[in-house]
Amino acid sequence: MRIIHTSDWHLGQHFYGKSRAREHQKFLNWLIAQSQSQQIDAIIVAGDIFDTGTPPSYAREMYFDFIAKLHQTHCQLVVLAGNHDSVAMLSESQKLLQQLSTRVVSAASDDMAEQVFVLKSLKTQQQAVICAIPFIRPRDIVKSYAGQSASEKQRSLQQAITGHYQTLFEQAQVLSQDIQAGEARLPIIATGHLTTIGASTSESVRDIYIGTLEAFPASEFPAADYIALGHIHRPQKVTKSEHIRYSGSPIALSFDEANTQKSIVIAQFNAGELSNVELCKVPCFQPLSMVKTHLETLTEDISAVVETKVRESKTLESENAESSAAQLDNNNLKNIVSQNAQAEQQEKIWLDIEIESAEYLLDLSARIEQIVQEMPVEVLLVRRSKKARQQMPSHEKKVTLNELSVQDVFDARLALEPWQTDEQQQRKTRLNSLYLDIAEQTQLASSAKRALTEHNEAQPSSTIKAEKK
Repeated sequence: MRIIHTSDWHLGQHFYGKSRAREHQKFLNWLIAQSQSQQIDAIIVAGDIFDTGTPPSYAREMYFDFIAKLHQTHCQLVVLAGNHDSVAMLSESQKLLQQLSTRVVSAASDDMAEQVFVLKSLKTQQQAVICAIPFIRPRDIVKSYAGQSASEKQRSLQQAITGHYQTLFEQAQVLSQDIQAGEARLPIIATGHLTTIGASTSESVRDIYIGTLEAFPASEFPAADYIALGHIHRPQKVTKSEHIRYSGSPIALSFDEANTQKSIVIAQFNAGELSNVELCKVPCFQPLSMVKTHLETLTEDISAVVETKVRESKTLESENAESSAAQLDNNNLKNIVSQNAQAEQQEKIWLDIEIESAEYLLDLSARIEQIVQEMPVEVLLVRRSKKARQQMPSHEKKVTLNELSVQDVFDARLALEPWQTDEQQQRKTRLNSLYLDIAEQTQLASSAKRALTEHNEAQPSSTIKAEKK
């Protein structure tokens, strides 16, 4: 049995004002092609299908279109909710999607059958048992009590998550034994959407258990044959274990991921055991890069990064075209690959320019605009480095908001307060938790407003006027 493990698609993401729709569509098309060429029996998406709980309409359409097309290839799909996903939104289509060989698990549940089930290949009839565990919200598995300290809450949540995994794993073992009936044992696959201790994160990864549990120890996972994790955007093994992995996101979701090779994981099971794990590189559908520079070498550094990125893009395009052509027999599909490669060459590189200078220059953006005028780039972000901002004398500090994230502003405000006693530390923890809740609600409201705007723009003006009446 062959499984693709992927996660953190973040469909509907807006990246410094830019839509990722084109990249996501290309990835989904590529993923379907891989499922066919690699003879995949099932795809597991370990959380964060969408970027927000109220994704734009085009992102939902992309999601459902992918499921319908994948169903036609006789490949099964298991979708787990992540911390960015809305439980209600994913749940509303749960039963319908079961008719399209898709299991959606949106929340931790007391109903074992919802999270522990047999995955049977529609192609080879091979089977595996899956413990389908989505992002676990503390309220789903643990109760808080007045007067609990931060360490007590952390210990309580860790024990509850460990217990949930163990309970489901024991049920999976029973199910596996009931089905095998003298034949080879069925492999057990577990999933998760959380941070493990020691995982390498990036800027776009949101802390999900601030104040209670920052990271889960990998030693507490059950002895499953493979554990497919999501939430961390860099592909990596956990504690150097071949069978516990983060697949990483398929596209770079922040500039500090620009140089990370994106991939999916292909896990193969034979005779009831994990026999092989390989990474399959995801093509780069939108080049982006971070330029770290000084005022004195601004032009040279930008030019060097752009030249390198253009050269890399052309090499990758050539390799992808050759690889795809080798896998395809149909001449029409070869032509499509060639057309895609030509389109990629015309894509502008998105740049984040970070300058090591404490000097505040009003004409900086204009200077950069002039430098890149003839280059195949689009500058999305210009900022001074955090180190440079910190080195400025307080009376001279001039920082524009586009140089700061919301988190930076909040952290700067917290830094003005004394946090010395245990009581003050607990207050800081509560404030962090409240901040995360408010930030999430604000993001949801913003996404809902954007979705409504898109809906209105898609309708004829006469229809909108009629609705207002």
